[in-house]
Amino acid sequence: MLCSCRFLRFLILDGFLLIDLSSVWVEKMNIPHLFRCPISLDIFTDPVTLCTGQTYDRPCIERWLAAGHRTCPVTMQPLGDATVLIPNRTLRHLIERWLSADQQHLHEPAAAAAAVATEEAESDAEEPSLGALKRCLQQTDAAGTDKVRVGALRRVMTLASESDVGRACMLQLGFLPVLLQLVFHAPSPVPSRSHTEVDELALQCALSLMPSSAASPQLGCLNMLKNEASLASFVRLLERGRSRTKAGLCRLLETIVTAAETRELALVVAASPRVWQALMPLLQRDGPPAPDARASEAAVRAVAAICATEPARGSAIHHGAVGALFKHLSWASAKNGGAVLSALAAVEAMAASEAGRRAVARSPGAMQALVRHVFMMSSSNYGSEHAVAALLAVCRESRAARSEAAGAGVVTQLLLLLQSQCGTRANTKAGALLKLLKSM
Repeated sequence: MLCSCRFLRFLILDGFLLIDLSSVWVEKMNIPHLFRCPISLDIFTDPVTLCTGQTYDRPCIERWLAAGHRTCPVTMQPLGDATVLIPNRTLRHLIERWLSADQQHLHEPAAAAAAVATEEAESDAEEPSLGALKRCLQQTDAAGTDKVRVGALRRVMTLASESDVGRACMLQLGFLPVLLQLVFHAPSPVPSRSHTEVDELALQCALSLMPSSAASPQLGCLNMLKNEASLASFVRLLERGRSRTKAGLCRLLETIVTAAETRELALVVAASPRVWQALMPLLQRDGPPAPDARASEAAVRAVAAICATEPARGSAIHHGAVGALFKHLSWASAKNGGAVLSALAAVEAMAASEAGRRAVARSPGAMQALVRHVFMMSSSNYGSEHAVAALLAVCRESRAARSEAAGAGVVTQLLLLLQSQCGTRANTKAGALLKLLKSM
């Protein structure tokens, strides 16, 4: 248990004093903000949760309630009679593990490995600390390393799925770069099932820890992919991995393109022929639902993210993204609204350039696909404004494109769209396209 009054001084486990946490030591710690009580701003000693979902240190919230307050200090929601304090055991356990890990020596990999390797055999054994789990993942020379890593990765995945606190704690302790190193390593001379399992689990763990903010400096560890060997590993997994792995790598690619810390890497990846050679087949499936449906949708979103920036957009056009996206739209179901919207947004972005407009005009079935997505009775008209904007951009410069669009029934589609409750931008673009077609 953790005990203190206002400042945490001791870490006590099973009645034994393990660590002296003097206030000076605590001040020097880089404490995750989720481990601090929002009232005292000190590290939690006995975290409890109110009915509002907010967690406080028990002594602090009890003083607040004893003073006659009947609102949540953070949200100011009224509590009424619901002032029950529920112990937050998950958070308490995480703090204990984090404090223990901070004090452990770094030369105990064998003990850490043993703790994880025997997890299934000894269900009542104490869980290893986060520091021990991290050292298990960093092992390179121990027998049965893959088995140990699989056990450690499963623990990491469980902990990451339990709460935001678990993810924040592992990010604070530097798990993300360790996990990425496990994914993007040199290929094994003799690939095995255990190696594949480690790769897949490490990727899923890394994705679960990935900061949601594109401005997070912790995303800078993705720059390891600037290394030729690491990028080659990325491409190899994108080509040969299972559907879930391919989908995860596409999500990672989307993060790279949008993160502030990886702008240079985004240009490197977008300019890489090897990346596009691995990415294009995921968009150009010959038919609907198949094992790679999830990967295909993730690939569309990755390409759309690439096309959102000017320099990378040119690379996408050069490597055939326009044709590939139209092949995707030719079989994509209206139920996959997010992927359809991303594909149409990417086409609109590429049609903003002369090279992109030429590519759209040359792509077989492109005008018919765009016309079809101007207004669809069976869907929520995902991407109507993108389809209309792309048509307008191409038709302005090509009489042949205007004739093809007219032949595909674009006028009827535009009138239906204008009668529906479409957005202002779609309405304006549709009106401009109708005016253009009338001038033929």
